[in-house]
Amino acid sequence: MTKILLVDDESRMLDLLSLYLTPKGYQCIKRTSAAEAIQYLHEDKADLLLLDVMMPEMNGWEACVEIRKELDIPIIMLTARSEKSDIIKGLNMGADDYISKPFDEDELIARIEAVLRRKQGSGGLVFFNELSLNEDSFQVSYKQQPISVTPKEFSLLALLLKNKNKVFTREHLLTTIWGYAALTEDRTIDSHVRNLRDKLRKAGFPVEDYLTTVWGVGYKWMDNDF
Repeated sequence: MTKILLVDDESRMLDLLSLYLTPKGYQCIKRTSAAEAIQYLHEDKADLLLLDVMMPEMNGWEACVEIRKELDIPIIMLTARSEKSDIIKGLNMGADDYISKPFDEDELIARIEAVLRRKQGSGGLVFFNELSLNEDSFQVSYKQQPISVTPKEFSLLALLLKNKNKVFTREHLLTTIWGYAALTEDRTIDSHVRNLRDKLRKAGFPVEDYLTTVWGVGYKWMDNDF
């Protein structure tokens, strides 16, 4: 059974979410603070996290950053803030999706299912010059040394490696990885590419030789032998 961790400081919202999700076959774990949710994830596992943004002490954005330091659990932000800048902020901090309150039950279920499908993806290993990606465990390593990446960074790297020398526009990357055709904010993709480059560079991989910027268009993974 798919386990979903629900995090909201309002008990009524937790009960409402559980009311929607339990009949669909999801096991719901309720927590009323980000700190409690993080503690739970250190002690147990969940398949997806529904995380409220506006909470006291530690808000959802801050919690997302903390969780992403260690875990690649899919995160959907629940927020009454529907401004585009807030949505982009959440995505840049590692969220996989967002849904605005009040939300429709069918939309909530559809977004959960879509995020879980993207997370599961297709299993297998991808190799490139001692850089490896394990799509079953969502791990990246270089010369057998692990590299910590977020789920979005992993998906971005996997897409580029499996489509060498193909140019991807920023809009295409947003649509494919984030599932948002409308939110074509260049900085969302650019910040993830920058972070991915930094992590690969620090691991010793010559990323500048391969992950290239196509100015005015997007990005591609260069492989002259491909």
